Amino acid sequence: MERQDAQRKIIALRKELEEHNYKYYVLAQPEISDFEFDMKLKELERLEAEHPEFADPNSPTRRVGSDINKSFKQVEHRYPMLSLSNAYSEGEIADFDNRVKKLIGDDFQYVCELKFDGSSISLLYEHGKLVRAVTRGDGVKGDDVTANVRTIRSVPLVLRGSGYPDSFEIRGEILMPFRVLEELNEQREEIGESLFANPRNAAAGTLKMQNPAIVASRKLDAYFYFLIGDTLPAVNHYENLQKAAEWGFKISDATRLCNNLEEVFEYLHKWDVERHQLPIATDGVVIKVNSLAMQEELGYTAKSPRWAIAYKFKAESAATVLHSVSFQVGRTGAVTPVANFEPVQIAGTVVKRASLHNADIIQSLDLHLNDTVFVEKGGEIIPKITGVDVEKRHPMAQPVVFIEKCPECGTPLVRSEGEAAHYCPNESGCPPQIKGKMEHFVSRKAMDIDGLGQETIELLYAQGLAKSIADLYLLKKEQLAVLERMGEKSAQRILDGLNESKKVPFERVLFALGIRFVGETVAKKLAKEVHSIDNLRSKSVEELMEIDEIGDRIAQSIVDFFSKPEHLEMIEFLKNQGLQFQVSEEALSGRTDKLKGLSIVISGTFENHSRNELKELIEQNGGKNVGSISKKTSYVLAGENMGPSKFEKAEKLGIPIISEDDFMKMLAE
Repeated sequence: MERQDAQRKIIALRKELEEHNYKYYVLAQPEISDFEFDMKLKELERLEAEHPEFADPNSPTRRVGSDINKSFKQVEHRYPMLSLSNAYSEGEIADFDNRVKKLIGDDFQYVCELKFDGSSISLLYEHGKLVRAVTRGDGVKGDDVTANVRTIRSVPLVLRGSGYPDSFEIRGEILMPFRVLEELNEQREEIGESLFANPRNAAAGTLKMQNPAIVASRKLDAYFYFLIGDTLPAVNHYENLQKAAEWGFKISDATRLCNNLEEVFEYLHKWDVERHQLPIATDGVVIKVNSLAMQEELGYTAKSPRWAIAYKFKAESAATVLHSVSFQVGRTGAVTPVANFEPVQIAGTVVKRASLHNADIIQSLDLHLNDTVFVEKGGEIIPKITGVDVEKRHPMAQPVVFIEKCPECGTPLVRSEGEAAHYCPNESGCPPQIKGKMEHFVSRKAMDIDGLGQETIELLYAQGLAKSIADLYLLKKEQLAVLERMGEKSAQRILDGLNESKKVPFERVLFALGIRFVGETVAKKLAKEVHSIDNLRSKSVEELMEIDEIGDRIAQSIVDFFSKPEHLEMIEFLKNQGLQFQVSEEALSGRTDKLKGLSIVISGTFENHSRNELKELIEQNGGKNVGSISKKTSYVLAGENMGPSKFEKAEKLGIPIISEDDFMKMLAE
């Protein structure tokens, strides 16, 4: 493609993709499928790679985030981010209304908005482009999290339309949708990680992560509710929000103008019920005086504006009777206790079960059978038991005791030191573990085998056709075609999917094996570091811990996995079937011996490369990246904010410290 044609195509694709982004993430009105969007994005990525001279930091391809790791800088807010005064009853709202009327009279309107339960953010736009994103912090200063916020699809990088000020700030809330949190917690529970308590904690924790690429994978959302600046388009708050919506910001369509207190109360009553249908967490309503001039006249106290107040919804709680506690076994063998109680309505849905997570939770609640328990939902995704009405406990009630043997196969459970969960160690003979491992193996982010889902795996297991991952590759068309709801076409689809899975790259194969604590991100990191399953198998716990972000728990789990003969037999079988157990030659191309025999420690943050990019360069050129300094270290590649302990150790041992420029010169020679 000619250079000018490529430029025109790149510009057209960027415009088209941003339009689809806006319609999907802001308007919730998608016009094309996810697949079509991904194909267009891949085409743009290819064109940008071929023509780096047309690079643009606001391109849709940059939404995935870089993995350059830089500690957050503190930025002072031009306009302080004050907290709101809280009200918990309609009487307190009436008192607020009286205070406002005493100062500005009766001729004004309120704006009622849902109070989103996430992490507050302030965005600065100049000449229609996002310049900076800063957290609330202490209200005076916050953290610059621009790189992370740029990955959020509902945040416009370049504004739409016209009429926006040359410079202004907009404030809003970064949120994690319920659906995303549920998926994230399922993944964390599978690998034994602690769960996020609620969407707010998850959003705040994600926003403070040092790796924007991981932030991008967390699918955060954002709603905006306040413009601030010297030259805003309108003289009242509500109209400014409507203008912001025209510029591409996601403004809640629940926002309403109210002419009096009665209309405010109607709004509170309506959303105290309807908020439970929303895909995101809300914990109240914010009530603001609409006129900006009146806001200025009302002014501020030391902590909060006098022209706004937050009404907090009461957390939904209900009392019910605990009937039993059952125990579920996951694919990793983790045993999760589940409370089964008398069905009760909370937050608009009927609830009859709640996860108790582990033995410690049961002990801390001092649960007994037939206890009257308090169940809460509030901002939680999964209902939880928050307490027990001990006064209603029968004197002969039996305490809930965590089981000692697996409820599925009878094997004695184990609990490793420092871990919260109990595990069934019988991974090759425990039905839910066997089926769970197969379901994980065929899942979209792993081998992505078309035609094989949970129901089909259940059917194959029940019919004795698949008792392990290896058995999937022994399936025959005539075996599948006669199964219930199958037929020849479905059978062929499965066989084709299994055949296609042999092209899946090593990093996803490694993830698909289901090694405890080796999630999608860890699998990618390991594949980049070790290049093959044989290299991974040969490493000791200490060698694995030298890999960045691989701690002792992950390292020990990997060594334990390869210590079992059945795992080695399975890998050998899958190798013979043609699965990819090493990084492809194409990915390894461009390797040299320029750094052969050198061990290099990376420390600090860098201007032009991420730490991962530097590690790849070290390995591509024959060197070894190590995590800690020793007498065997050849160089310390140091950037800004190098750890003082590493600096002292390098000085003490006489290890040369080189800069990013020094390192690139070594590669150029």
